[in-house]
Formats: sequence, C-alpha cells, structure tokens
Amino acid sequence: MRFRQKMLLVMVWLLTLSYGVGGVLLIRQNFKSTLSQIKRTSNESYEMILQSVQLVNFVDIQQDFSSISNTLEKMKTSESIVGIKLLRGETVLYQTGETITDYESRSDFESMMFTRDGKNYYQICGSVNTDNKPLQLVILYDISPIYAARDSQVRTYHQIFLLLIVIGGFTAWIATYLMTKPLAKVSRTARALASGDLDARVNPKVMDEIGQIGSDFDNMADRLSDNINELKLTMEHQDQFMGSFAHELKTPMTSIIGYADLLRSQSLTGEEAQEAANYIFSEGKRLESLSLKLLDLLMMKKESIKLIPTDMKQMIDNLSLHLQPVYTKRGIMLQSRCEHGICLVEPDLFSSVLTNLLDNARKAIDNGGNIMIVGESIQGYYRIRVFDNGRGMPEEAIKHITEAFYRVDKSRSRAQGGAGLGLTLCKEVIQLHGGTIAFASREGNGTCVTVTIKEMTL
Repeated sequence: MRFRQKMLLVMVWLLTLSYGVGGVLLIRQNFKSTLSQIKRTSNESYEMILQSVQLVNFVDIQQDFSSISNTLEKMKTSESIVGIKLLRGETVLYQTGETITDYESRSDFESMMFTRDGKNYYQICGSVNTDNKPLQLVILYDISPIYAARDSQVRTYHQIFLLLIVIGGFTAWIATYLMTKPLAKVSRTARALASGDLDARVNPKVMDEIGQIGSDFDNMADRLSDNINELKLTMEHQDQFMGSFAHELKTPMTSIIGYADLLRSQSLTGEEAQEAANYIFSEGKRLESLSLKLLDLLMMKKESIKLIPTDMKQMIDNLSLHLQPVYTKRGIMLQSRCEHGICLVEPDLFSSVLTNLLDNARKAIDNGGNIMIVGESIQGYYRIRVFDNGRGMPEEAIKHITEAFYRVDKSRSRAQGGAGLGLTLCKEVIQLHGGTIAFASREGNGTCVTVTIKEMTL
C-alpha cells in the first residue's frame, strides 16, 4: 500500500471516529437534557394538580368527590397527560383517558418510566391527605414525542454523517495528494539519477519538512554529481597517466632494444660498442629513475609521515649553501633571503621539494641567470617563493604543470633527464604537510613558485 493511501485511510478513519463519537455524544446529551426537562415539567404539573386536589378536598367537607372530579377534569389541559386516576384503596373514584398500568405504591410519591405498545410513558403517583383513608392520585404522561425526536435526529445525523464522510474523504484525498506530491517528485528525481540523469533535481518550492527533505536530496545529488565528475576526471587523468607512462617507456626501450640488437647482430669497433653500451646504460638509468619516482609517488599516497618542528630559515640557508657551488659552475647565482619561522615538516621530504623547485628553475635558465629564495612569516603561515629569470611558461602550461609526465618543453626536458614527475611529487609532499603550491609565470620573464605551509605558534 502506498504512503498516500495509508494517509488517506488514516485521515478518513479519524474523521469517521471524530464525527461518529461526537455526533453520538451530542445526540445522547441532547436527549438526556430533553428527557430531564420533560420529567421536571411533568413533576411540576403533577404537583400543581395534587395541590389543587388537596385544596378542593379540604374545602369540600361533604366528601362526595364531585368537586374533586370536576377539578381533575379541568386540570387535564396538557396534551402529554393521557390518563388520570384517583383511588381510595382499591376503589377507583375517578378515571379518565387510557388505562393506567398496575401500580403498587411504596411511598407517598413515586415516578416510573415504561414502554407499552411501542409508546413511552412517564407515570407519577402520590397521596392526597384526607380525614379518612388517604387518596392516591396517579397521572400518566406520554413522552413518546421526545423519543421520536431523538430517532429523527439519529436519522438526520446518519445522512449528514455520510455526507461529511464523503466530503471529508475527498478533502483528505486532495490534502494527501498535495502533501505527498513533493515526495513523489523526490522519487522521480531519484529514479532519474539512477538512470544516469545527473542534472535531475527536486527544486522544492515550499521549505517545510518535506521541502527540507527535497533540499537535502538536491544537496546530496550535487555532491554525488561532483563526486562522479571528479571520478570521471580521475579516470581521464589515469588514462592520460597510463598513456604518458607507456610513451615514456617506449622511447628508452626502443633505444635499448635497438642498440642491444646492434651489439648482438653486428661486429662493431670498440668505440662503437662503447657508445652503444653507454647509451643503453643512460637509458636504463632513466628507466630506473622513472620507476623510483613512481614508487615514491605511490608510497606517499599510502604512508603517513612524521612531522617535526623545523627552522625554515636554517633549512633553506643550508640547502642554498650546499647547492651554490654547483649552480655557480653553470653561471647561475643562487641567493636566499629568509626569516626565521618554525613549521612542522618532514625535513628530508621538504628539502627534496625545494631541491626539485631549484632544479626546475635551473633548467629554465639557458645562459646564466639568477635564482632567489625568499621565506617570510605572514599571518600564521610561512611562505616560500622561488624566483628565476628563465624562459618562463605560457599561461596554459601553468594549469597542467603538476600533472604526471607533463612537460612544458618535452624535447628539452627529456634531453635534460626529466621524467615529468618532479612537480607531481612536490605537490603530493606539500599536500601531506597541509600546504599549497602555486605558480606565476610569463614567457620570457621567468617564473615564481610559491609554497605556503602553516607556521607553529610559540
């Protein structure tokens, strides 16, 4: 059974219960009130007749009861009085109207209700004090009209009740339709998402509880869509990675196989054989370097690192001092200007990041130049910038510079022994430290690489 049908049944059941119980209680209370009013009116009427009889009996000292009979005849003015009987012991002194049911008096004043021949009666019996044997006055009232009125009210109520149930059921159907319509939309949207329509959304118009569910569903769908898009992008990057990796292996492997076949199939001079062996060795070292960098990249994604407090100025100055002779031989001036700052880093890994950035700056300089490392504390972070006045990069290259196997100048990078994984490793290491890396460059004007990590507060 659908939720809408369950709600409809519950609402109709509640309407039926409330109308049924309320109507029954209302009719019952009205009947009891009317019946009490009739009994009270009948009692007052009886008291008045009884007092009149007593008064006439007191005046009429002859006791021929003719005056009492005349008085009773005149007092029978109410339409509800259907019978009057005056008795002395077993002797009937006066009787008019219907025969009154047998009655045995147990007190001076008694009343009773009974049903006879489909009619309802109310009988009152009382005593009239006389000098001799007391008289008994019995009056019978027909109270059938109030029962007939109750039955008429019940019939009318049944008709109104059925009409209210029909109207209430129709109204409940409309209400449940409007209330569950957003849920149906959520269901349709879920099916659309399951079928592959990632743009399907609920877009609730009313922000009640169900509308909030629709809004939360849309947020979930947005996250799901983003995750799927990221997954697709990751798969595309993996495909690109595998293609680039296969291409990187193809060139050295082709050279190695070619020179090895040359050594195997032909007689070469000692100089030619040495040249072939040297080329095979250099290409083998390239493959070894490539495999080691790939291994480092995989291991960094799986293993955690131990961070220790490190003075960044001391690390950078020591690295610059160590590399300066090598760069000086190539006509490149390496300088550093850093402030003191304590950061949580893994010294060896972070030193490899700086070494890689400096090496990339060196490769970007053709005929002598300058490389400057600047370190400074800025609002709780330590910022390291590596400047060079080399060839620079086009804007499009900056978007892909940290992708695996990407090279700005493929022929030059391969000739310099690069595998296109250095900046990818740098990005992974910096992310492990909770930092960021950014590039700014312009062709012909050099490059600035900015690394930012959080600084310890002392």
